Amino acid sequence: MKIEIGIGKEVQEVTVPDDNLLEVLYQNELDHTGALTEEEEICRALHEPVGSPRLKEIVKPGEKVVIVTSDITRPMPTWKVLPFLLEELEAGGARLEDITLVYGLGSHRKQTEEERRKLAGEEVFQKIRCIDGDPLDHVRLGVTSRGTPVDIVREVAQADRRVCLGNIEYHYFAGYSGGAKAIMPGVSTREAIQNNHRMMTDPRCCAGNLKTNPLRADIEEAEGFCPVDFILNVVLDEHKRIVKAVAGDVRKAHRVGCTFLDMLYQKRIGRCADIVLVSQGGAPKDLNLYQTQKALDNAKHAVKEGGIIILVGSCREGMGEETFEKWLLEAKKPEDMIQRIRSDFRLGGHKAAAIAMVLQKAQIYLVSDLEQELVRQIFMQPFETVQAALDHAFAEKGEDATVLVMPFGGSTLPVVSENEEIN
Repeated sequence: MKIEIGIGKEVQEVTVPDDNLLEVLYQNELDHTGALTEEEEICRALHEPVGSPRLKEIVKPGEKVVIVTSDITRPMPTWKVLPFLLEELEAGGARLEDITLVYGLGSHRKQTEEERRKLAGEEVFQKIRCIDGDPLDHVRLGVTSRGTPVDIVREVAQADRRVCLGNIEYHYFAGYSGGAKAIMPGVSTREAIQNNHRMMTDPRCCAGNLKTNPLRADIEEAEGFCPVDFILNVVLDEHKRIVKAVAGDVRKAHRVGCTFLDMLYQKRIGRCADIVLVSQGGAPKDLNLYQTQKALDNAKHAVKEGGIIILVGSCREGMGEETFEKWLLEAKKPEDMIQRIRSDFRLGGHKAAAIAMVLQKAQIYLVSDLEQELVRQIFMQPFETVQAALDHAFAEKGEDATVLVMPFGGSTLPVVSENEEIN
């Protein structure tokens, strides 16, 4: 079978023998019959909350309300949902002067006024106070059973009501984004985030797992010290359009959103393959290795122990992040990065450690525009074409080796069919 694989702005064709090919994974199609517009879906969610009264029945006149939302690094379309959220709050008697929008920075940099304005939307930005969360000004509310300090931005900790926004997508160590992640790490301190995120090396901390994920459990335990009154989360399609909104209880509504995400992006497979061929789908998602890593992390769920992952991404802009590059190049062996992240969590370094964890399971062949010697330095084998990489993989694993292909690996999560309960 001939399959087209995106790399940068080009497409490479690769031939996989039919007898070896297990499956080609594409995202599941949505039934658009009777589909609501984005605005209609937001309103529907607010009018039909999960496990909670409507927001207008929760807030009371005179209460200080904070809305916690994502910063500029996340695809949450805050500006689309805020007008409807404010309408609901005002219907409950909340005054605009008592409402503050707090951008959850986690350990990210402060935003510019232009970025804050863009996220809120011009009209809302003029109506309510919009501020970056300041982790240096925080309140300690407790410590989780796993030792994570619950240090929350003061503005959020001292509010009468907390409403949290977010988009739900697979997260490679928290299981899914959204829900209580707006609190931890969203408006938490660096110390708290580091303590929580160092658990990412536990194999249970993986995409699609909530039920047995200790890192996610720690996040939700932290939220118990700083309770969220109401969430509004959305699921986006590959064009960043809202296809599902969920509102209400911080856990119950979030789980409904996760279930929908699974319907759209989770792919059941009968068994793992000897060789997994995976791409981000081309530009702009494969501009650098930092972005391309997301496809690699999803592919690890489909490859056998000791197998080969052929990662396809142009990476024409290089590694993509300074700390990420530094950790990869400084390591003498992959395990060095895993040990490092346990003692010193660093953004950027965490993705280097994630690559190292994949390398513990499988070899990585990289088809990219990166210099071949650089690729070897970061513990991968370089190839110029997808076909050359596949031919080499067959030579190593044998002519009967099984192959699974993920042309849009950043958006599809393979799950072996026997594992029926992932949440």
